[in-house]
Amino acid sequence: MLTLYAVPASLYCAKTRIVLRAKGLSWRELPPPGGYGSDEYRRLVPSGNLPAILHDGLQIADSEAIAEYLDERFPSPPLMPVSTADRARMRERGRFHDTRLEPELRRLFPHIASSSRHAESVALQAGAIQERLDQLGRMLAAAPDLAFGLGDCGLPVTLAWIDALGPVLGLRPDLPAPVRDWRARIEAEPPVAAELASYRPVLAAWLERAAST
Repeated sequence: MLTLYAVPASLYCAKTRIVLRAKGLSWRELPPPGGYGSDEYRRLVPSGNLPAILHDGLQIADSEAIAEYLDERFPSPPLMPVSTADRARMRERGRFHDTRLEPELRRLFPHIASSSRHAESVALQAGAIQERLDQLGRMLAAAPDLAFGLGDCGLPVTLAWIDALGPVLGLRPDLPAPVRDWRARIEAEPPVAAELASYRPVLAAWLERAAST
């Protein structure tokens, strides 16, 4: 049995569950022993990162490393295109999420609590997120025919966060048409739809608690 160490509201844990669902795998999900950041967990996972998996004696942390391992270890159905060019584009899409779009979203986290919210900083960060969404739109327009793959697994979760933060922080992002079209297609994929259905209520509850502090 594959073990996933995760916390319910983690964006990257949700990304990993989409990969697991897409592969049709069964797993048991456990919280990090001792809690996230604990010495006990770091003894198990040296980096202390979430998510992490344990499979056949192999322990791996980092959602991208996990995704690539699962795609290679369980090759059917494949989550990477056949051609070299398309594989590069799929990787580019995933890296853009992990290193460009999601970090801009994460910079809003200190402002979720009403007691620490700074309106000017939120407005500036909203502009940065919009710039990344515009970049994503141009990227998707250049490769509109890629089938669902590893590079698509984090983006729908981050978009769910952007949606959920809208009422809390007054965000009103304008999704470019290629992003809207891609989103409608990807969110109809069964593993994405199933994960978002279970994840959105968890996200909403987490934000309600965080915003009230």
